[in-house]
Amino acid sequence: MTVLPQDLTRRSFLYRELEGAGAAFEEINGSAMAMSFGEDAAAEAAQARSLGLCDLLALQRTGFKGWNMPAWFKSQGADMAEESNLVTPQSDGTRIARLAPGEALLLGDDQGGGAMIEKADAAWSMVSADGCFQVPRAETNFWLALSGEHTPALFAKICAVDLRPEAAPIHRVVQTNVARLNAIIIRRDIAEVPVFDLLSDIASAVYLWHALLDAMDEFGGKPIGLTAVRTLK
Repeated sequence: MTVLPQDLTRRSFLYRELEGAGAAFEEINGSAMAMSFGEDAAAEAAQARSLGLCDLLALQRTGFKGWNMPAWFKSQGADMAEESNLVTPQSDGTRIARLAPGEALLLGDDQGGGAMIEKADAAWSMVSADGCFQVPRAETNFWLALSGEHTPALFAKICAVDLRPEAAPIHRVVQTNVARLNAIIIRRDIAEVPVFDLLSDIASAVYLWHALLDAMDEFGGKPIGLTAVRTLK
């Protein structure tokens, strides 16, 4: 069911930019999610395979950090990489990114789900998780996805780290600067299409959105909705 961002309590910091680009919204997890941008489904799917930029505001995410974070996560039945900057997919579709020995980022799936995220958030308390502290990523970090064959070339313009497939394999985390903004980048190809998740400070969402669109222009990049990302499967 189509909704207007203004009708919901939660909406993206980018909702004005998304509306201006012609987005059609649906409610996911209580938020207005940009699902499409007015083109027919086939055209937008093709855009996702070439170079697309998607706001993933409504998808679930959270974080935890502290000296006891690994032990607490193990007690919750989570599987996590021993090394930093690696992602471990979970059986429910959640991905756990090990950002540091004492820090983890959890990302839900593209359908809006994240059972492990809900479980971890519900189980955590200052009493039950001594030495492990909650990081409210859904409130502090925006989440974008860049997809398509031109994504490595795009990042070469705005990021000093080599993100070509041979240098940045799937499930690799890169913590670097993008357009002079501190960011977390995670590669997670979908059906052989390059896809990069990008998270950074929510207060800089509008700045980075415009910076990315400007850098994408020479490759024909455009905004895409969540539906187009889902079609990559």
